Amino acid sequence: MRGVAPVLSAVCTALLVVTGCGTADAPEPDGEAASSPSSATPSATTTTSDLASPSAPADSGPVGGGEPSSSSSLEASAVPGARPAAELGLAGGWGPTQAELDRAARRARSLSLRELAGQVILARYDGTAPPSKLVRDLHLGGVVVFADNFVSTDQIKAANRALQRGVGRRWPVQIAVDQEGGIVQRIQGDATRFPTFMTAGAGDNAKVTEAAARAQGGELRHLGFTMDFAPVADVTSGRQDPTIGARSAGSYPGLVSRQVVAASAGFRKSGVAPVLKHFPGHGSVPADSHEELPVQRRTLAQLRRNDFVPFRNAVAQHASTVMTGHIDVRAIDPGVPSSLSRKVVTGTLRGELGFRGLVVTDALDMAAITDRYTSAQSAVRTLRAGADIVLMPPDPRAARDGIVAAVRGGQLSRTRVEQAAARQIALLDHNEEYGPGRPPGTSGRASFNLSQAAVTVVAGPCRGRLIGPSVLPVGDADAVAAFKAVAEQAGIGTAAGPTISFRGYGDPATTADIVVATDTPYVLGRSRGRVRVALYGATRGAMWALTDVLLGKSPAFGRLPVRVGGVARPGC
Repeated sequence: MRGVAPVLSAVCTALLVVTGCGTADAPEPDGEAASSPSSATPSATTTTSDLASPSAPADSGPVGGGEPSSSSSLEASAVPGARPAAELGLAGGWGPTQAELDRAARRARSLSLRELAGQVILARYDGTAPPSKLVRDLHLGGVVVFADNFVSTDQIKAANRALQRGVGRRWPVQIAVDQEGGIVQRIQGDATRFPTFMTAGAGDNAKVTEAAARAQGGELRHLGFTMDFAPVADVTSGRQDPTIGARSAGSYPGLVSRQVVAASAGFRKSGVAPVLKHFPGHGSVPADSHEELPVQRRTLAQLRRNDFVPFRNAVAQHASTVMTGHIDVRAIDPGVPSSLSRKVVTGTLRGELGFRGLVVTDALDMAAITDRYTSAQSAVRTLRAGADIVLMPPDPRAARDGIVAAVRGGQLSRTRVEQAAARQIALLDHNEEYGPGRPPGTSGRASFNLSQAAVTVVAGPCRGRLIGPSVLPVGDADAVAAFKAVAEQAGIGTAAGPTISFRGYGDPATTADIVVATDTPYVLGRSRGRVRVALYGATRGAMWALTDVLLGKSPAFGRLPVRVGGVARPGC
């Protein structure tokens, strides 16, 4: 059999991403000492026995399409002409060039085990100063910025720049943010505000959506961000969806697909990595994973017809990064959070959908995970499942030490961690080639265009002026303030006249002359008014789009991207 080993090795290398070869979790040398894994001592703070909780479900076991073992890696090294990236099972076609993948693989191999373990972690941090020491001490792959790290665009730009300079690394630090638009917008101040992603679904104009995402990504890049956890690729199930709502483009898989692909293209062209979330789909589960582990009871056939569709189409268009959600998908791996499930990540996302890029977990500090796993356990399980970035473990040091202990103890191969780190490094290198972005506050036209395409009149005249010289705005305070500022410039009085009631996120139904929904449009079905409008945002651009329709200067182009009971029509 020795005579055919090189041939089998070459085949294994070629098929590694799709089928997997060798033992799923064979141990690797730890890279820090000459001792073998069996003689290495686990971290003092995390023992290998800590990595398996009696209350947690067992690992799903190997499923085709994932982690190369140490033996398959060594065999690949013997193949004449084999490249470093190929040895790690890294295929191209999702962003980075072959040269970037090869360089990233070499860089990952050069890291000590502790450095390698830190490189796959993105952590949250406290305060507004650059977290340079945290990143250096743990050799973190990067950090995630939240509203409490933000004071102003000048401050965050300086902090992000100082972090990149203060780490002293040959590749960039990953600096990520949740900047979807609507109610999920961590960076505010003078940054351009964008409406909810459901706006894109209502407008259904791929060019406008791409331009808006490119503008939004450009502002983030100017501020030093490398990754945005957007767009949301979930297909919302409607009013019963407690978590995603207007963060989704809509409830029709084809519609959502078009907007997700367009938004992803826009972000990529800005040089900021888009992260499609939350595979296998969070829009059709009845609970919020921030608070508990949601259970997905749809059949596999139903998931393939609905929830998987935007992800599948985006993967076909070379999506670079996908986030996995914390969902108990009964049809695939009962009882195991999908972000920690090898059957979901490796078997379905990578195997069935053919995804080759970077897989990010949803935040591991959410109750769906912390109620069942420690930071060390969840970090190791996500890597075993096939994910590449361990996102926001509650204790990043414990997560790092858990990965180290798992490699030394043989529960996780070093090759799998190298593969994960190399994917992230390659994408960072690739996106470094893009320009400096655009200053904050320069994307108002793109935000307006997105809203203008989406304004949806579901009751009332479809043409002509809908109001007189003055109206009385009431309801959601932020929306009222935004409308008044624009109305004054547009020559509309706001002290008296027919009432225009703005209904924001979570607001109840109402009765008014004109009812405007600035988040999901479901409230319009239970409200009463001569005119009812779905606006999907309360930004300055959205208010300009609304006033143009009210004054008869522009038609209402949009159509409802979700089913709303109690409305007579989906749009004009």
